[in-house]
Amino acid sequence: MRSPIPDYLNQVLDTCGADGSGELAAYIPELAEADPDRFALALATVDGTVYGVGDDEVEFSIQSISKPFAYALALAQHGLDRVLEKVGVEPSGDAFNELSLEVDTGRPLNPMINAGALTVHALIDDETVRRGFSAFAGRELEVDEEVFTSELETADRNRAIAFMLRSHGIVEEDAQEVVEGYTRQCSVLVTVRDLALMAATLANGGVQPVTGQRVVPHEVTRQVMAVMATCGMYDAAGDWFSSVGIPAKSGVAGGLIGALPGQAGLATFSPRLDRHGNSVRGVQVFERLSRDMGMHLMEVPPPARSLVRGRTALPGGRPGHGWTYELQGSVNFVGMERVLRYLADEPPTESTVVLDLTRVHEVRDIGRRMLIEAVRRLVLDGHQVTIVDPEDMLEAFPDDHADGDLDAGDGVAVPVLRRR
Repeated sequence: MRSPIPDYLNQVLDTCGADGSGELAAYIPELAEADPDRFALALATVDGTVYGVGDDEVEFSIQSISKPFAYALALAQHGLDRVLEKVGVEPSGDAFNELSLEVDTGRPLNPMINAGALTVHALIDDETVRRGFSAFAGRELEVDEEVFTSELETADRNRAIAFMLRSHGIVEEDAQEVVEGYTRQCSVLVTVRDLALMAATLANGGVQPVTGQRVVPHEVTRQVMAVMATCGMYDAAGDWFSSVGIPAKSGVAGGLIGALPGQAGLATFSPRLDRHGNSVRGVQVFERLSRDMGMHLMEVPPPARSLVRGRTALPGGRPGHGWTYELQGSVNFVGMERVLRYLADEPPTESTVVLDLTRVHEVRDIGRRMLIEAVRRLVLDGHQVTIVDPEDMLEAFPDDHADGDLDAGDGVAVPVLRRR
């Protein structure tokens, strides 16, 4: 069967493509020559499937969409505390190229405006950007030298921002070199497919969905997507998040990305911009996708299914001997809270308890800790507990083929069966 998803994405392009409003980024000569009718859309799932329609193989410069990825690389290299010393995380409410700093600290307000992006770039180098962006995309990316030259010739406002940052001691490097490096960062060539995969890498906790490479730590992606949600669309960020609800970032070449945590990366390309510097048709596409597919982060999901799938007597067991509790889905806080409540309301009276994780597809850190605590208390109550964990979801042991014991604290060692 042929997937209906490309047909749906093409339908979205057809619906939103009729709007011819907006203007090209004429202040950059090379971008002023772009074909205003280019239009593309791509969706990349966190398991590596990419759907692209329209002009999805046309390359264009990444521009300000580079900001969240440079921010991620700086966080990975220096850590959050060090980066926060240089740039904040508060929405500015100003245009992307505003000459503004925090009154008390002298820091740029956030890394998504130019002042913050120049500061972030000063924390990394050109080679880090090249290798990092390529790792996010899953292929080697190159710089459009013509766009770089054209943009550098008209970068006086960014020079003014860089000298302002240097005068406040935020940037210590040569201001001209920082502007040149940042401009080169913005001139990296991408397609919407590249951008969808880059966004999907953020959505996938820092692991590139196709290559399987961990590009940045999981905690870095959480920080980046949080700042994208509040600051990524500049002075339109509030309207964007209330109507679309997807962490996003735009670029003046017409690109627009969104990262939906745990689900997908989205990208559009249409060069005509609104007064905020965001793609007119790109914004419409995201509004449509959010509405049709329930992608708004504040969309209230249905109540989670119980983590306890069922309870069965142990094979060959006699009455009162033991039971297997089969868990399913995601072992997270909500799921384990229900398990703990289930065990408290109906405490097992049998001597043997087996917790079977065969149908579990994910174990969050908090869920793992709650599960271990539940096991510890069962053992202290006099039960013999065994965990069946064929996929090693608890990640408690080296990657060998032997069974082992889980240290649950208080001298409690619980057998773990990694294979049936």
